Amino acid sequence: MNQIVSRHRPGTHARGEDTRRRILDAALEVFAAEGYEGASTRLLAERAGVNLPAIQYYFGSKEGLYRAVIDSIIEHTEAEMAPLATRVKAALARPDTPREELLELLCLMLEAFVALVSNGKQIEAKRLFFARAEVEDTPGLERLHESGMRQIFQPCLDLIGRLLGRSTEDRETVLRALTVFGQVTIFCDKPVRRILHLGELTDDYVRAIQSLVRSQTLAIFHAVLPKATSQP
Repeated sequence: MNQIVSRHRPGTHARGEDTRRRILDAALEVFAAEGYEGASTRLLAERAGVNLPAIQYYFGSKEGLYRAVIDSIIEHTEAEMAPLATRVKAALARPDTPREELLELLCLMLEAFVALVSNGKQIEAKRLFFARAEVEDTPGLERLHESGMRQIFQPCLDLIGRLLGRSTEDRETVLRALTVFGQVTIFCDKPVRRILHLGELTDDYVRAIQSLVRSQTLAIFHAVLPKATSQP
């Protein structure tokens, strides 16, 4: 009886995943620097160190690659934020969750958000990618917005609404949420890092920002909560 010999070569899948990841990493840098229209498939392939057909093989087209970069960013965001967002949802589902627990969850969300936007792999390219995507209104932009709302802003808005005893559509709730968020997003700006004489925020700076955001958030809500709601 003839033996059936497998044509599968060990490591082929791993090499394919490595190539795909290399293309994604290079594409993030190229799209950030050149924009969607300015990034040719030839340049994308060249930066990734692959031949031109590899982009079509793994992603179908330049637009497919662009959307895959967005998906990769979303996956990273959700991996970082989803566990906390789940805790927030569970706490809000209980009508008797103590105010201090809600406030602690808000601080934890903001601290995680600081880490997400302050450092990590290709963080500068991600910032520029976001900025270009907004200006160019590129394909897949709405998915970025939806993910950020669902995993970051909405849980914080829901917490603030509960803490204030107001609807999440109430003007004060929304404005206070945006103000609290502004403590974090300011550090995405290059001029701020120039003031700090830093190209990138170091781990020490990230921890300092997290501590400051926490203390300011606690101060804000400890000041307004007695006027907004009463506790037994």
